[in-house]
Amino acid sequence: MNEQALMATAKALLANSKGILAMDESTNTCNKRFAALGIPQTVDFRRAYRELIITTPDIENYISGLILYDETIRQQKKDGTPFIKAILDAGMLPGIKVDLGAKDLAGHPDEKVTEGLDGLRDRLKEYVLMGARFAKWRGVITTNDILPSMGCIAANAQALARYAALCQEVGLVPIVEMELLMEGEHTIHQCADVTEESLRAVFKELYLQNVMLEGIILKPNMVLAGISCTTQPTVRVVANATLKCLLRNVPAAVPGIAFLSGGQAAQLATERLNAMNSQHKLKLPWDLSFSFARAIQQPALEIWKGEEANIPAAQQALLHRAKSNTAARKGEYTIEMEK
Repeated sequence: MNEQALMATAKALLANSKGILAMDESTNTCNKRFAALGIPQTVDFRRAYRELIITTPDIENYISGLILYDETIRQQKKDGTPFIKAILDAGMLPGIKVDLGAKDLAGHPDEKVTEGLDGLRDRLKEYVLMGARFAKWRGVITTNDILPSMGCIAANAQALARYAALCQEVGLVPIVEMELLMEGEHTIHQCADVTEESLRAVFKELYLQNVMLEGIILKPNMVLAGISCTTQPTVRVVANATLKCLLRNVPAAVPGIAFLSGGQAAQLATERLNAMNSQHKLKLPWDLSFSFARAIQQPALEIWKGEEANIPAAQQALLHRAKSNTAARKGEYTIEMEK
């Protein structure tokens, strides 16, 4: 493990108020989003969409790293330039999603565990040779009046820690993502309790697996009410609840926290990130950043719709969301920016 190199990569991902763009949707997920907008679900259209993102003018001013999917990291621009080279030439860092998805957890009905540890060491070595600098693994937690079980939390926390150790072994900064899904009727208080339990379990396992905390990026959910909950908290309440949870459970050695958007509306995710940074930035031991997927991409995807003529307008929408979230990292985002 090269500790200095890992810390330098983590620092680069957090530098200059930039964020990480998660364009690592699996083929099935990407196809579902295309289908909803009438876009053909083919490898050519997926490649064209990823090129639209990577080649957005000035995107490197607001995005430090891009998380790719296995299909994407092997693709090229229309002119033959590998995506990896285009990303590096623009001054951004390429990352790679390495888990194989959430599967049913044996003995735990309605709960999932993320798979992909078998053969991971060799896959990571291949990605490093291709030029990847960081990686991502996502664990998912469902909550209701009886879930999650401690068994589910423990299984996902252990998998995340083993993945993180393998990443650091080959020089990749691991993004450690444990997501409490927004689907459901749970209250913000239930979300806070489960998020705390999950974070405690994750950091216990990271310690047991000798993971260097200075060389990771944490990617948690914000503390929110479920989308079907009848009481939805204000932006300020979400910001305060999220920070209270993180301050209780995330060691100061972690350099940065890059939130997932988890299906939040694009503007609302930005407002919540801004509230955290504007109120508390000077008091926090770690940087608060973003690693959004839909909250940056969705407006652009809805404009593009698979039509080449729509690419400039789609890229403008993508750039606007990236720029807005960089402003939110500084605590300087305002609603007027949406005009």
